[in-house]
Amino acid sequence: MCPSGCAVILTLKDGKIEDIKADAGNPYGMLCVRGRAAREIVYSPDRLTSPLIRCGKRGEGCFRKASWEEALGTVAERMLRIKQEYGPQAVVYHGGRGTFEQSMKDLYIDWLFPFGSPNHASVGSLCAFASFLLAPVPTFGINGRTIKPDLENSNMVVVWGMNPRTSSPPFLFPRIKKAKKRGARVVAVDTMFSETAKTADEWIPVRSGTDGALALGMLRTIINEELYDEDIVMNWTHGFNELKDYVQQFTPSEVERLTLVPAERVVSFARELASCKSVSLVQFTGLEYSNSSVQNIRAVYLLWALTGHFDEIGGMVIDRQIQPGARKYKPPMPDIEPIGHRDFPFYCDYTRQAHYTRFPHTVLSGFPYPVKGVIIHGAATLANYPDPARFARAYSSLDLMVVIDRFPVSEMAYADVVLPATTLFEIESYQYYGDYIRLRQRLIEPFGEARNDSMILSDLANRLGYGHLYPKTERGLIEQIFVEHPHLLKQLDCNPDGVKLPQPEKSYRKWEKGLLRKDGKPGFETPSGKIEITSSILAGYGYDALPVYNDPIEGPIKDPELNKSYPLVLNTGARIINAYHSQHLNIPSLVRIQDKPQVIMNRTDADARGIKSGDRVIVHTKRGKVRFWASVGVSIPPGTVEANKGGGEPYQVDEWRNSNVNYLTDLDNCDPISGYPVFKALMCEVKKA
Repeated sequence: MCPSGCAVILTLKDGKIEDIKADAGNPYGMLCVRGRAAREIVYSPDRLTSPLIRCGKRGEGCFRKASWEEALGTVAERMLRIKQEYGPQAVVYHGGRGTFEQSMKDLYIDWLFPFGSPNHASVGSLCAFASFLLAPVPTFGINGRTIKPDLENSNMVVVWGMNPRTSSPPFLFPRIKKAKKRGARVVAVDTMFSETAKTADEWIPVRSGTDGALALGMLRTIINEELYDEDIVMNWTHGFNELKDYVQQFTPSEVERLTLVPAERVVSFARELASCKSVSLVQFTGLEYSNSSVQNIRAVYLLWALTGHFDEIGGMVIDRQIQPGARKYKPPMPDIEPIGHRDFPFYCDYTRQAHYTRFPHTVLSGFPYPVKGVIIHGAATLANYPDPARFARAYSSLDLMVVIDRFPVSEMAYADVVLPATTLFEIESYQYYGDYIRLRQRLIEPFGEARNDSMILSDLANRLGYGHLYPKTERGLIEQIFVEHPHLLKQLDCNPDGVKLPQPEKSYRKWEKGLLRKDGKPGFETPSGKIEITSSILAGYGYDALPVYNDPIEGPIKDPELNKSYPLVLNTGARIINAYHSQHLNIPSLVRIQDKPQVIMNRTDADARGIKSGDRVIVHTKRGKVRFWASVGVSIPPGTVEANKGGGEPYQVDEWRNSNVNYLTDLDNCDPISGYPVFKALMCEVKKA
């Protein structure tokens, strides 16, 4: 089984992968990186093969080979020197998707804390935390990862702001298709006619960044027509009357003006949602990238809660799945203000992380303290954060920059030390697959001198004085994870196909049974013990207690003058089928699926500009311009374009390497709660190159 959970069959010869193909019995295998693509990932000539140390000026990208002893020694010596001169907070760590291996998430998520620095950051500064933590916790007191759609029992499935066809791993998409085949009605609410929308019964196009207005308009109909679950509203909510007053301004006509969804559809959609026996919700990062992302997500969640589809069969179910082997050591966060705390205190406090969008400002200004070193681990920050030029200036001014990766990412140009990491095919570890777990065996030996990410951090921690907290070997890592479950480890050793884990008995409306609170009392783990429509947690941080909607500040309504020069709404960030953000765009068999970065345009907008599919075009914003190739059709509403993200990395093919969409986006235009940049709902113009 491949690390993502997709079943694959590998043919080995002389210890090397001869062939990789999907298991025909696995419905997800067809969507997994497989066959020639998988071999190319492992054996790509672009793979980093040995530690490197910079031998030229920063930014030139000139390196010499080094031993692991010299490379790790250099990193540790400079980190300790910075700590002594500026304090431990002057060193920052950023982990990306390259650190998503199970043991990394379980043991190393706070790796920099024992060093004394609070500045352990991650791709969470851009993704997932808004949906999984910052919206559901102040509303329900529940981590959103445990709130899951019960698709197998739904009569209606709403896919809101998400395209599960391109998710990684793509487990939800086949389940949605099965639900539809069984007879469930599927509705897609999206800015684009995505692959998922094409399989749905209905597509409801919505103007980018206005999902919260649509949800609040639907809540108005549900409240005014008393279509809500009376027991939940009367006994288990806090702030219902305030919400009732607030939503009155979101009349059907006003919602149509804001969202472009027809007024009658706003009303009928609300009635359908409330009257259907069981409705599940599939949503993720599509709602995160606007000026009111956290509140938009809260408003959508409240639609399900108030209509009785929350923790009910066929709706959104709270899954209390048991995964033995959780972290045994959780280091305390140092009592120092992390980067970004002054701007996004709720984010930093509840994620226990620094906010990396504020890294360039902190480095370049020296406020609130000097930052002199950074470790970039499995992340392409220059391709994925807005304003890469500002990040590059910050990287150029550091005393120490370390890159841990499998491929030569853009950050390498500014690095002092580069450490080669393995792929998941080259290590031993473990993985949870729903309700069972298995040990993952090494399929091939590490490429060149590449090392397991976990062992790199363990070895470095040893040189920094806290190596006793982390295992020294891969087997030691597994034993440390399961130290409190020795019987399970014996079972795993004897059962290479995995072990099914015991799970709690299925139940619904868990708040009535005292299953959601630590004290065992009925209710929710919120300050009021109820669903907090008006969140006391958010209010305590100075944010709006209600799920207040704010229209995009760079949009046709809020900024009509800018709209004259840049008349098209720009979306960025939608995933494509052959890549994951900036990953895989160097793999020939995957690049062939889409070999150029595209800007998707409606035919009406393209015709007005003399643009046809395949034309090379320039996308302009007030911040810059980037080259793309036009894809013209009707998959996006008039007045809106979608520009592919992920380009800008040196290991990619030329067309992608020279098209970094984040020269168009804005690092300072963000949601005030999560700090997430507004990747959707910006303004642009497109011209033929």
